[in-house]
Amino acid sequence: MAALSSNFLEIAFIIYLVAIFLFGGSIRDKRSKSDKMSKWTIIAVATTILGFASQLGYFITRWIASGHAPVSNLFEFATAFGMMLVLAFIILFFIYKVAILGLFTLPIVVLIIAYGSMFPTDISPLIPSLQSHWLYIHVTTAALGQAILSISAVAGIIHLVTVVDQKKSSKKTFWLEAIMYVLVITLGFILVTSTFKGLDYSAEFTWIDKKDQESVMMFNMPALVGPNEGELITEGRFQPIVELPAIISAVKLNTVLWSVAVGSILYGLFRLIFRKRISALIQPLTKNVNLDIVDEIGYRSVAIGFPIFTLGALIFAMIWAQIAWTRFWGWDPKEVWALITFLFYAAYLHLRLSKGWHGEKSAWLAVIGFAIIMFNFIFVNLVIAGLHSYA
Repeated sequence: MAALSSNFLEIAFIIYLVAIFLFGGSIRDKRSKSDKMSKWTIIAVATTILGFASQLGYFITRWIASGHAPVSNLFEFATAFGMMLVLAFIILFFIYKVAILGLFTLPIVVLIIAYGSMFPTDISPLIPSLQSHWLYIHVTTAALGQAILSISAVAGIIHLVTVVDQKKSSKKTFWLEAIMYVLVITLGFILVTSTFKGLDYSAEFTWIDKKDQESVMMFNMPALVGPNEGELITEGRFQPIVELPAIISAVKLNTVLWSVAVGSILYGLFRLIFRKRISALIQPLTKNVNLDIVDEIGYRSVAIGFPIFTLGALIFAMIWAQIAWTRFWGWDPKEVWALITFLFYAAYLHLRLSKGWHGEKSAWLAVIGFAIIMFNFIFVNLVIAGLHSYA
């Protein structure tokens, strides 16, 4: 069953890649200007639905194989988050019929699935604190809320790529390009992790953890930073440049540093080859976009996703925390960033509805919100130690 689950995920990944090109064809189709969907669009959407069905098959078969909802570690959560993102896109597409939404959403989905696949994919028993039905109630609801909120960022990126003048450098072009740069960093993570995994690289360190106990830490790529009072015990491996305090996970921060370095090199090569910003290169794809509809999609995504996220990431999370840890709130890093996300999107709705922040202002807010979600998903999980570090 586990092998079947993996096959379903691989098939879904390939189908999503095909769908990206099909959506590209639908954008370039001259008939895409009309209200009637072109054949390219119909085929692209049908292909996306097929990919979603395959990924849903992965989710169900892995649940059967493991005996629990497959959202207990970074690999499982990333793939579930990607699946929810596709579901959110499909629903919104059938409401608004905007094909370019798929062209910008699916590459993010592919990156998220590939990112998750770089972590251990083996099925393992749940630790005692996760052996609860609240696992799938809390995590799946939070993932669905984040996925719907993320669609607002996709709409925001489309809006900004369309309206920001790429002919001159400005704060707007800088920050829009920063978004593209972060996506390339994610690609860098996938490449560097795959490379060292293929080389079967490993290095063990003894170190002193927060409880002043000696433990062993395994690095799967050369250690640029080392653990607290760490001592390399694998011969012939790279000695770290900096030693970190016990509160920071050295192996995870090391992964982030490698990803940033490789992603920066990739971005530099891209700029050298094309002599353009990434956002300037993709701007022609958005020339037929109806900005009013895109703005509406962004707002509706937040209006739907915000209450779902609040329910899953805060209310259900606090109920489970009370049951598992006998307190509903403890300022754990994940809890803090869930609260920050909640407050930000509450501010988004306030500014949108009370202050009239529509169009470009709303688009920038949606993109900032997605950056907060990704910071929580990637950086907080990888670097900051806390009660949720099992993820």
